[in-house]
Amino acid sequence: QVQLVESGGGLVQAGGSLRLSCAASGRTFSSYAMGWFRQAPGKERELVAVISWSGGSTYYADSVKGRFTISRDNAKNTVYLQMNSLKPEDTAVYYCAAARWKSTITAGLAVGLNYDSWGQGTQVTVSS
Repeated sequence: QVQLVESGGGLVQAGGSLRLSCAASGRTFSSYAMGWFRQAPGKERELVAVISWSGGSTYYADSVKGRFTISRDNAKNTVYLQMNSLKPEDTAVYYCAAARWKSTITAGLAVGLNYDSWGQGTQVTVSS
């Protein structure tokens, strides 16, 4: 497992942007696919985006496709979520998670991976 710490959340107006970061400890970061999840009050946790160990393949939920971009820097043990054109419905606690998977990410795999390391979450609030 890896230890994960998110940062970058905050309050932003609709249409604005935020970049979330997730710093991982350990020397095996590049062995993990990384995902961003979110959970709004009263709603189930939702998978937002996933990136493969190399950054070569990604998955996005339909609700964020075209607005959010996931990326990673294996030299810095960090994964990012660039969020543009934010909407009030994007308001949630955002979590990063790691799954030991060293292959391509497809839509089916992204949902079914065993995410066994989680960060503490960072709050994103989008005002209308």
